Amino acid sequence: VQLQASGGGLVQAGGSLRLSCAASGRTFKNLVMGWFRQAPGKEREFAAAITRSSGFTYYADSVKGRFTISRDNAKNTVYLQMNSLKPEDTAVYYCASGQSYGRGSSGYDYWGQGTLVTVSS
Repeated sequence: VQLQASGGGLVQAGGSLRLSCAASGRTFKNLVMGWFRQAPGKEREFAAAITRSSGFTYYADSVKGRFTISRDNAKNTVYLQMNSLKPEDTAVYYCASGQSYGRGSSGYDYWGQGTLVTVSS
């Protein structure tokens, strides 16, 4: 599986961004997709995940109510809509694919290259 993340950038606090992650190489609809993030000097952490059929979504408490994960299986793409952004959301955001849902990065098999989100105060 090859994953290509895009959509990062610089935004002011309170603003919005939408990240995209295009997948290729395997049957996308059979994959659980997740977004993780890593802030400078911190460990990578779970942000959101979505199951194969989009029946279930999961969020870290820190982003719940502000971020929305979705997928378009026809386009082999997963999205992360980020609203009400805060300076503490500044991080490199990574998309990942796996066979089952989990909040640990070790449960995901393939990773995109990451896209930088910077939120200014």
